[in-house]
Amino acid sequence: MKSILVLIGGGPRDRVVFETALAAARPLSAHLDCLHIHVTMEQSARDIAFESRGAALRNALSRMQAKSEILARASKTAADNIRELCARAMIELRDREAAADRPPDATGVTASYREEMDNGLERLIVHARQSDLVVMGRAKQTQGLPQDTLEHLILRCGRPMLLAGADAPKQLDTIMVCWKKSDYSARAVAAATPLLTRAKRVVLTTVAEPDAGGLQALNELARQYAGDSAQTDAKIIPANGRKIPDVLSAAAEECAADLVVMGAYGRGRALEFLFGSCTESLMAHSDKPILLLH
Repeated sequence: MKSILVLIGGGPRDRVVFETALAAARPLSAHLDCLHIHVTMEQSARDIAFESRGAALRNALSRMQAKSEILARASKTAADNIRELCARAMIELRDREAAADRPPDATGVTASYREEMDNGLERLIVHARQSDLVVMGRAKQTQGLPQDTLEHLILRCGRPMLLAGADAPKQLDTIMVCWKKSDYSARAVAAATPLLTRAKRVVLTTVAEPDAGGLQALNELARQYAGDSAQTDAKIIPANGRKIPDVLSAAAEECAADLVVMGAYGRGRALEFLFGSCTESLMAHSDKPILLLH
């Protein structure tokens, strides 16, 4: 896990997103590839025209101008934020060419910054597929990208997504894994292994009725991440009538998790749409950083 794509929006959440990515990058000596998608006036106009289809268009021109000005400010702010954040963290800000020549055994975190124009979601998916990890905020997008950008990335990029929480952790010392006997849960744990093996404490949690066989299997999984200085715990928590996201959120608070790892959208999007998503509910209930993989 050497290349981390960090989506920078040019807003007040850039610091938390960047510092969350930095917490993951430090134990891995990874490179932070900071990316801002600059949506141009032409793309903004197309989006507004689509949004206004079938409705009155009398305010379309003024809306387009206002949105264009906001996006231009976000572009400048994104670049300024990255320069300031890298300077504060004493991280070398390299150009893309120098970053590409970085030796694979290099130590220390480096960073680069770039901006893409238009075709924002498709370009973002391309860059995400070329990275080992993608870090972004979990809120709906306001800098010109589609509001469901996060969902599209989770479902289409094939890479683990680290979603920043309310605050950025300084280190990922305690990681809680939301475990379930499923392919998507196993993939998420495998993707998070570079971070799990460097954590000081790994807590594997599943919501189910207590079962000796299940606890033994969970303990065996936990021992895979036990190192000389690492502590591993396994917990089976009965729901007792509570919703699973509520149980997991409370468990993350109880163990003071710096990061939560879970599979995403396990039942298929058609069922998730009809009956709700545990993934989305946990994001709404917990302010912890969450690492997801579909």
